[in-house]
Amino acid sequence: MKIIRAASELKPDGRKVCLAIGFFDGVHLGHQQIIRQTIADAVQHEAIALVVTFDRHPNSVVAPDRVPPLIYSLSQKLRVISSLAADALLLIHFDRPFSEQPGETFVRGLARDLGQLQSLCVGSDFAFGHKRSGNVSLLKTLGEELHFTVHGMAAVSLDGKAVSSTRIREAIRAGDLDAASQMLGRAYSLSGAVIKGDQLGRKLGFPTANLDVTGLVLPPNGVYLARVQVQGHTHRAVVNIGSRPTINSPDPQLRVEAHLLDFNPDLYGQEIEINFMDKLRDEQQFPSLDALKEQIARDISHAKSRF
Repeated sequence: MKIIRAASELKPDGRKVCLAIGFFDGVHLGHQQIIRQTIADAVQHEAIALVVTFDRHPNSVVAPDRVPPLIYSLSQKLRVISSLAADALLLIHFDRPFSEQPGETFVRGLARDLGQLQSLCVGSDFAFGHKRSGNVSLLKTLGEELHFTVHGMAAVSLDGKAVSSTRIREAIRAGDLDAASQMLGRAYSLSGAVIKGDQLGRKLGFPTANLDVTGLVLPPNGVYLARVQVQGHTHRAVVNIGSRPTINSPDPQLRVEAHLLDFNPDLYGQEIEINFMDKLRDEQQFPSLDALKEQIARDISHAKSRF
């Protein structure tokens, strides 16, 4: 999938363009329906299927006090969208000037820069533009003028409730990763770049890869059995999520640390993806580092017996 940063980079060479527009956090079943409708339109009309999304949550600019923790990092979101086989993705930098653009101006700009639009697909409650001035009704009005079809897709339901990013976040926080996976349409996973920690795991004899999970929603604190994707390979792992209460730090930080079993490469700067299999135990405070070390050894032994 080709990733572009400006609509003018697409260069459709006379072909019409079918658009799917949204933030698509989690790329869940509802998002997939929008993107697949766009791909189906493109196949039918020999057009280009283009997904349009943003590099950050709009609230990070327009309402910083109401930014939800995200299900996926940007790179993970792009990987999942790519797997759906759209032709290209337009990644828009969402900043203050962009947020002040009226919805109509945004759509007219896309039509101008992309050439002839064939269709535009969004969720039925999609709102966009300055002060959320754009909606499906506006899109249909513009579609009549500019000669493109508009699909306002109804939400996908699961267990009698609409699938949404908000509902998935709630499931992850509650530790109901099976429910999150069902709504995502794939196994829930957590992805982040490996950053340098304080080397405590290495000192205890159990080196860990510390993930940068800034801005992401996390499962409950505890120790998990997991599989970790590293450079296209899968490794068994024990993952700890928590603030390490045994350390008695004056400024405890929430951490996600993965100890890969029988594999200890230098992963700094690389992105890894954690697929949670089961929770081994809750986070707990131990009377000493030696007691913590003994428990980690038991956790690893338990994990190895489960694989």
